[in-house]
Amino acid sequence: MCLEFKEITADAIGEMLPYYTLRKNRTCDSVFLESFIWKEFYKVRYAVWEEKAILWLMEDEKGPFSAMPLCREEDLPEAFAVLEKYFNEELGTRLTIHLADEYAVQYLQLPREKYLVEEQEDAKDYIYYGEALRKLSGKKLHKKKNRLNVFLRQYEGRFEYRRLCCSDKDDVWKFLDHWRLQKGEDVEEHLDYEVRGIHDILRNCSDLNIRMGGIYIDDKLEAFSVGSYNPVEDMAVIHIEKANAQINGLYQAINQMFLANEFPDAEWVNREDDLGIEGLRKAKMSYNPADFARKYLVMQKAEGTDQ
Repeated sequence: MCLEFKEITADAIGEMLPYYTLRKNRTCDSVFLESFIWKEFYKVRYAVWEEKAILWLMEDEKGPFSAMPLCREEDLPEAFAVLEKYFNEELGTRLTIHLADEYAVQYLQLPREKYLVEEQEDAKDYIYYGEALRKLSGKKLHKKKNRLNVFLRQYEGRFEYRRLCCSDKDDVWKFLDHWRLQKGEDVEEHLDYEVRGIHDILRNCSDLNIRMGGIYIDDKLEAFSVGSYNPVEDMAVIHIEKANAQINGLYQAINQMFLANEFPDAEWVNREDDLGIEGLRKAKMSYNPADFARKYLVMQKAEGTDQ
């Protein structure tokens, strides 16, 4: 089978980008930047199949796995079959797909006697109304608005929101070094890969279709965010949001100001998953999500078994 899997680079965006808008997908994986950030952590490679689809090849300690093909809905069954054949014949293993989006799972209607299909509960993305997060209006977001107002009063005349560009990378790197130092040694492995992914974004930001913004206090960067846009869903995807946790209301400020300035009209906001971390879950639920983008494990069963 002639599939050439390649590593993701900034130069690949021109080839890959058109495939991200071929069908509906509300997950954070519906935009290029998500794959770019985590390319090292998951050892991500991609192949373009017959100019119809992007097929994925990834790897963890359990072996190779994949993600749902990027293609038109009508091409999804054939692209899925090609991917399965590659896993079976070239890799000598059953096909496993992680984080399969709900639209694709529903469209494929995979037979349960051949595939295990189950929701990955901790991987669901939190979806919010864009206008709600930009205005923080209403009773359910009253506490968020109060914390934002505390920040605005306390740092009046001392803070500035700025749209960030490539020339600001040194400020972001300094912030990240300090932020990572505060985390100490006992942190999740993915955080170091995330930091490396951010460094890669900053080295290539002129080539990437992204939006960045930060809050400076006394001319020092104290919070920043990185996002991208899914035009099919009219949805902003917030990939990165970091702030100095010692500054009261700063997280609420960067959340609100980034959306108001960089995504002023986006109907929806995807703030990604909670990784199964209780603190993150509480924080994301406190912003009153409108919905969730659910994701699924799809695993080919061994013939003649239920496993």
